[in-house]
Amino acid sequence: LAERAAKGAEGYPPYNIEHIAPDGFRITLAVAGFSEDDLSVTTENRQLLIRGRMTEDDGNRVFLHRGIAARAFQRSFVLAEGVEVTSASMENGLLHVDLTRQQPQQVVQTIPISRK
Repeated sequence: LAERAAKGAEGYPPYNIEHIAPDGFRITLAVAGFSEDDLSVTTENRQLLIRGRMTEDDGNRVFLHRGIAARAFQRSFVLAEGVEVTSASMENGLLHVDLTRQQPQQVVQTIPISRK
């Protein structure tokens, strides 16, 4: 995950990847100004896609300085085999996406031997 993380525009939004349990990981993106409705978290073909698009401003606001980015973004992360997204949550302007690596099940199969 960490080796092939992130394709995105100019490193926006910034993110962290943490190892939080023996088989758990957390991706945290700084998404100040975005609401839960402005964000989407999807997986497709072992790729985690996080997209953000702010709803249009009503036009009644006049900014003297606008330093908080309000542009749309897309971040993608390639997930290793067996890694699954377990949850996503927002807290204090941070989007947390929790992942776990599923332990492969040991399957023992007995193959009967037939006589010819």
